[in-house]
Amino acid sequence: MTIDQDLTRIGLQEETLRFDAFDLSTAWVLGKLLHDLASERNLGVAIDITLHSMPVFYIALPGSTPDNSNWIRRKRNMVLRYFRSSYASTLRLQQQGKTIEDNGLSGADYAASGGSFPIFVNGTGCIGAVTVSGLPQREDHNLVVEALALTLGHELHNLSLS
Repeated sequence: MTIDQDLTRIGLQEETLRFDAFDLSTAWVLGKLLHDLASERNLGVAIDITLHSMPVFYIALPGSTPDNSNWIRRKRNMVLRYFRSSYASTLRLQQQGKTIEDNGLSGADYAASGGSFPIFVNGTGCIGAVTVSGLPQREDHNLVVEALALTLGHELHNLSLS
């Protein structure tokens, strides 16, 4: 897919993968699903769900590294800054030939890398982010989208990046 095609598909993901309500129990269900998917596939990732500025789910699976928590923080900051997936923001920067520093952001606090996705609640907006780190950025993004689609009962083939 081209960057334009990916951005169009990610826009569809961001419009579709929204909750009517999201609480700590929902965070547990989503986090546990991500854990199970990653464990079944032997993926060395770290998984984080943060609401507002409160961490509500975190796990580091075998094969992940201490660096993953810092990547999570920086990717999540991108989501909470732009209310878009970190992958969409990364692709937009690539398309424009810019870096995060060109937008006045510090690479120490923000990462132009996929894997973090906004948690949207209908009628409220973005209340947090779900983030995976440890795989190539497109795969991190796809894993999060898969878990969101399963949690919300959406067909993945209509939403996934090919």
